[in-house]
Amino acid sequence: MPQLVTKPNNRQLAFDEIRLSVYADRVLKGLETLDKERLLRGVTSKLRREEVTGDEISNAFTMSALELVTKEEPIWKFAAARSLLTSLYKKAAYNRRYKAYPDEPYGALYPLISELVNKGIYREELLECYTKEQIDELGKCIDYSRDLLFDYIGLLTLSDRYLARDFDGRVMELPQERYMVIAMYLMHTEPAEKRMELVKEAYWAMSNIYMTAATPTMSNAGKKVAGQLSSCFIDTVDDSLEGIFDSNTDVARLSKMGGGIGVYLGKVRARGSDIRGHKNTSSGVIPWIRQLNNTAVSVDQLGTRKGAVAVYLDVFHKDILAFLDLKLNNGDERMRAHDVFHGVCIPDLFMEAVETRDEWNLFCPHEVKKVMGWKDEDGQPLGLEDFYDETYGQGTFREKYAEALAHPLLSRITVPAIDIMKRVMKSQLETGTPYMFYRDTVNRANPNRTHGMVYSSNLCTEIMQNQSPTVVEKEELVTKDGQTRIVISKIPGDFVVCNLNSIHLARAVPADVLERLIPIQVRMLDNVIDINNIEVLQAQYTNSQYRAVGLGTFGLHHLLALEGIRWESDAAVEYNDNLYEKINYLLIRSSMELAKEKGHYSKFKGSDWENGAYFESRGYTDGEHVGKFVTTEQWKELQKEVQENGVRNAWLFAIAPNGSTSIIAGSTASIDPLYDLLSYEEKTTYKIANPAPDLSEKTIWYYKTAFMLDQHWSIKMASARQRHVDQGQSFNLYVRPDIRATDFLELHLHAWKAGIKSTYYVRSRALTIEECESCAS
Repeated sequence: MPQLVTKPNNRQLAFDEIRLSVYADRVLKGLETLDKERLLRGVTSKLRREEVTGDEISNAFTMSALELVTKEEPIWKFAAARSLLTSLYKKAAYNRRYKAYPDEPYGALYPLISELVNKGIYREELLECYTKEQIDELGKCIDYSRDLLFDYIGLLTLSDRYLARDFDGRVMELPQERYMVIAMYLMHTEPAEKRMELVKEAYWAMSNIYMTAATPTMSNAGKKVAGQLSSCFIDTVDDSLEGIFDSNTDVARLSKMGGGIGVYLGKVRARGSDIRGHKNTSSGVIPWIRQLNNTAVSVDQLGTRKGAVAVYLDVFHKDILAFLDLKLNNGDERMRAHDVFHGVCIPDLFMEAVETRDEWNLFCPHEVKKVMGWKDEDGQPLGLEDFYDETYGQGTFREKYAEALAHPLLSRITVPAIDIMKRVMKSQLETGTPYMFYRDTVNRANPNRTHGMVYSSNLCTEIMQNQSPTVVEKEELVTKDGQTRIVISKIPGDFVVCNLNSIHLARAVPADVLERLIPIQVRMLDNVIDINNIEVLQAQYTNSQYRAVGLGTFGLHHLLALEGIRWESDAAVEYNDNLYEKINYLLIRSSMELAKEKGHYSKFKGSDWENGAYFESRGYTDGEHVGKFVTTEQWKELQKEVQENGVRNAWLFAIAPNGSTSIIAGSTASIDPLYDLLSYEEKTTYKIANPAPDLSEKTIWYYKTAFMLDQHWSIKMASARQRHVDQGQSFNLYVRPDIRATDFLELHLHAWKAGIKSTYYVRSRALTIEECESCAS
């Protein structure tokens, strides 16, 4: 056994086994079913040297508890978390120079905020908008017992990635203080008379882990750092040299700030098209994608990881075959881009051709505009990509496709539709992508379709908002007051911004807090729009015009297990339908109430919100789809109130992947099934066991894992949810590598027919896929 213990200030104490036992009691408080002697045996086996540090003792407790984690005794992960938490408290106390007592191991909030503002780590608004007395009051509202809600992996993730540190990398902030600082910053622009209560409400929501903020908000809110608060962005590239290179620059600027990027390239001319009348001169979209690939690699996210970019192309674009091979590991490397993700935009007509084994035709968007002569109301040329089935006043996609097909001067490539689909599925089984984006389904359900078109989605396939390219109008030399400058004039397009947070279903639903929770979530999201400072001005402008948000959910499988509902059952489908209808109702009502207080979004007029079509098209008001929690009369009343008052936000509901934040919350990710009953977090020298959340003799029967599930049941549940989700879902398909092609095709056809707007990754046990950190809301 050791003889001496060295403390952080180099003070040495005699090793005391009684103190070791007291420490074990503290770690196991409330976990009395666990065997203290087993823990102590593991600890003493790790303390072999004559002299040890306090840190080494803490680590010995943590690692010994982790070694005892099994499917039969998953609760040891909370013992490990408490050991880590104790160590965290001690380090913060030492770094902040306060005395940490066993019964009160944390410092005051005001000294922390004052010190970190003065050091340039926190933002000045925290002191400018709150008095010392108010900060002291908020400090007294912090409930440190809620730190005990974290399991080990969750606390470790929160500590390593999100807590504020000084410039030497020393931890300064504790978990509950992170939540309070986020709440203070997101509410600092609210009127002074209601600000404090709103901060307390936001803190209540986050600290109880009834919800999580998106990764950029968790990381950056209240901190004086280069990052911003929004998760993802979507750009639409104009078919011009200036548009292509400006888009690449914008991608680099946003990636630098930590954003994930989606890029729609369907307007860019195909390989072999003409440039200024010179035939066969265009190199097509692949070289530009390779440039985006290089940008993603070279401009990393806040110095921590390479950028994350997804590129989308229409299935009727002439370059689609080369596009589908982008990420394959064989073939011409000059036509590959391994570091971007790709998605294909698919009309109903193509899926029909796949099903009936018909031919499919590919066109160059530039040639279509030049030959067909279609124009919008402003006289601007239109291509096939500008239509969908039910396009307002312009004809449908299938009508325009038939016109293009019949035109003798328009060149095309004709291939069997099933051959394209085979290429899609081959790439998915090898790389996990392309994503599938069902453009007709998306645009038919778009509540703002009178104001624009949705061409593609984002990096995680859950954001679906109006898009248009930013166009360079002119560039000129201007001399004023003896100074000559180059002035570039641009017409801003709709550059989509994703503002995300998510409900922890497995905590919020059993606690029956949705009615209280969702209004504060919507306010937090709406405030991000005003607080955020986005370098790309067209993104800032679009954000202010539509005020779009994306409230999501995670912990679905966790919740179903707690409720005793099998994934593969009609009961699960019905449960999804009823639950997500309730969430949507509360979500729309919250945005409407916020509109009464602050005004509706600028483009509300003419939307499906204003004319009531949103509610009618989803069957909320006809009495034929009566849910368990919301009556038809309630929907009719809400429809009337929305038409009178508007909604604050043009889009409201989007279900993100929730990779990191669901780990912090100790739950299952997003709407995904559980991956394994016992997964492992691999470190350089050891593996950390991570059992399924709330794993017990009761829940284990409802935790059938992802690759064992019939994916058609997952599709049925996603279909039930989709009616209530005005944007999309990060919906993964889990398949085995040896899946038959006909069965794989049937999954895609089912997803399309079921009205799912997009599918995200095709996950196979043979694949390792790196998640988007930005979208982990």
